[in-house]
Amino acid sequence: MNVLGISGTPRKNGNSEILVDYALNPFKKDNWEIKHLKMSELTVQPCDGCDSCLDSGECTIRDDMHYFYGAFEWCDAVIIGSPVYSRNISAQLLAVLDRHYGVSKKRPLQGKAGGAIAVGRGTGGGQAITINAIYNWMLSCGMVCVPGELNGVTAVASEPGDILKQEKRLRQAEILGENVLKVAKKLKL
Repeated sequence: MNVLGISGTPRKNGNSEILVDYALNPFKKDNWEIKHLKMSELTVQPCDGCDSCLDSGECTIRDDMHYFYGAFEWCDAVIIGSPVYSRNISAQLLAVLDRHYGVSKKRPLQGKAGGAIAVGRGTGGGQAITINAIYNWMLSCGMVCVPGELNGVTAVASEPGDILKQEKRLRQAEILGENVLKVAKKLKL
């Protein structure tokens, strides 16, 4: 089986990228194929609203989004992490989620399990809004939203690597991965 991790941070080795890695650990232990697409390494332009994808089933913008389109078909589960910018998901991740519209008629994520991670600078810094935005997108794709200990994983960190000092948050990311793994397996029965 296959799992897709998406890190919405433009920072290489950013805190949300690290937490997505931790959430993917249970899949590694269960010998799943793993693809981790990182916005720190990819460039996806925003949707330009041309609607040509409604007729052709393909987006006309040529950039790194093709990696996501292929991965949406390929995966059986998805873990998405984002830093919190302006009390919401990052612009880089928003471009990916919006551009899913290009394949929305195919519904490549329908019936697949997904989990969400949000990392913000302070408490109440928009983590809950970010988690809700990711889960709302998942629901619009027909996905099954899977909680961690409570909902998705929310954390407070600002400097790159700060999250590595927070054992509880690292464990919560793994719990989210364990839960998504269990649900994904049940959905494949």
